[in-house]
Amino acid sequence: MKFNPTQLTDMLQDSLTGLDLFMVSLSVSDSAVRPKVTVVLDGDQGVGIDECAQVSRRLARRIDEAYGEEASYTLEVTSPGADQPLTDPRQYVRHAGRTLSLKMADGTEKTGTLESSDANGIQIAEIVKEKNKKKTLPAAFVPFADIQEAKVVISFK
Repeated sequence: MKFNPTQLTDMLQDSLTGLDLFMVSLSVSDSAVRPKVTVVLDGDQGVGIDECAQVSRRLARRIDEAYGEEASYTLEVTSPGADQPLTDPRQYVRHAGRTLSLKMADGTEKTGTLESSDANGIQIAEIVKEKNKKKTLPAAFVPFADIQEAKVVISFK
């Protein structure tokens, strides 16, 4: 069984109708016997297990209609884990006020508080260490094109 990722993406978008969610990623394993379709969703307010289950049912129905009910596959619909990088500009919105760790395209790293985001990039107040003290710099704009990877810093304070 060979799934068409473009067709699956279209089916997923149809499955998201009426929900305040968006696709972060969709991947299909290369197993010929029983491929695994993995969907990662997020939303401006996050995504709950009930929403994942609803999208899973809707998408499975569409896959069965398109590929036949005898198609053998595994479907996983999930939310991004706390340790997963932010990959879609829309994911930054709900993390305003949180600390981000950025790996920049030029190889440098930055850590700072996410002040805001828009379609082009983020405003981040970088935290730097000076003589055993932490200093917060004024917020600066960082374009998404300059960010190689961004992760939310998990704090247990």
